[in-house]
Amino acid sequence: MMKRKKIVIIICIIIAVAVVYGYLSRKKPPPPVHHGVPVLAGKVAQKTMPVIIEAIGTVEAYNSVTLYSRVVGQLLGIHFKEGQDVKKGQPLFTIDPGPFREKLRMSEAKLAQDIAQLKYNEDEAKRYAFLLEKGAVATSDYENKKTLALTQQATVGSSRADVDNARLNLEYCYIRSPFDGRTGVHLVKEGAMIKDNDTKLVVVNQISPIYVKFSVPEKQLPEIRKYMTSEAMKVKVSPQGTQGAPIEGKLTFVDNTVDTTTGMILLKAEFKNSDKLLWPGQFINVVLSLTEEQNALVVPAKAVQIGQKGHFVFVVKPDKKAELRNVTVARTIGEETVISKGVSAGETVVTDGHLKLKDGFPVEIRESLTPGSTGIPTKPASAGGQTKSTPGNKQ
Repeated sequence: MMKRKKIVIIICIIIAVAVVYGYLSRKKPPPPVHHGVPVLAGKVAQKTMPVIIEAIGTVEAYNSVTLYSRVVGQLLGIHFKEGQDVKKGQPLFTIDPGPFREKLRMSEAKLAQDIAQLKYNEDEAKRYAFLLEKGAVATSDYENKKTLALTQQATVGSSRADVDNARLNLEYCYIRSPFDGRTGVHLVKEGAMIKDNDTKLVVVNQISPIYVKFSVPEKQLPEIRKYMTSEAMKVKVSPQGTQGAPIEGKLTFVDNTVDTTTGMILLKAEFKNSDKLLWPGQFINVVLSLTEEQNALVVPAKAVQIGQKGHFVFVVKPDKKAELRNVTVARTIGEETVISKGVSAGETVVTDGHLKLKDGFPVEIRESLTPGSTGIPTKPASAGGQTKSTPGNKQ
């Protein structure tokens, strides 16, 4: 009897446990805790931004001349070192002047002889004119003497020209720099025989001032012409690979035609280049300043993403949730972007952490996305100061 009671008690306990387990298993689990997606963020700033055109240009010498000899002779001397700065009129080469000096002396002697003969012929013409008045000579004799004098005058003129030509050829033996500039490599060696107008001697480039030439798409030409005034547009250049401040010059040339093969138009800017930082043939980053835009809306460039519908940003709402916002990008600005439509000044935008975000997700703004970083208040984007920008296509 006791054994039966124990069995009944055990069965009742098993039934009770099963009932409790079934009740507990039917209870819903607690909802999961949603933590904010860690992101970096910045503020939408409103400030003055320059409107510029960026391009890649090349440095071009202000003047460039390849020197040739204008006379034939042996090269006796080279009076400069390769790559030397030279002044206008400075001697560079000497071609053997001996033969040309002797030619000049011969021409001068011939001129003196012809002048003496002219004086004799003129005196003869005067005497025959006097005798003709007295009836002592025939008119034909006087005319003959007068013609001889006139002919000798022409001979003297020719001899003077020979002297000038000989003197000029002698001067050509001393080749000088046509302007202040910098020499290239020696293209001939001392002792070489030089041909006139054939043998290249050296290339001299004027590099102070200097030009930078660059091309822009023809669609930007109306904008350039719109902002062209009596004052030349400012152009800033930065040699590639340098970290110093840009070098400032002025736009001096806009080509009168568009290249039909490329759709580009050529421009040139002039720079003083007194420190000779710009070098002919150098590739260079060019920034042409057109105007300034007041109260432009600026966001960090990292905040702008590209999707199927174009550019967008994630705006952090006051309730710490992300809102996907389509925006219209006006132009790219290095590390900043000018937005023409889609955001308002003072709003917070996500600058990093986009991959884990979706519209409506909660966010946690942090100073860093590295493990262990904590959330901090969002700092506004940098304001004040001019930032380079390039006109972009409106979206």
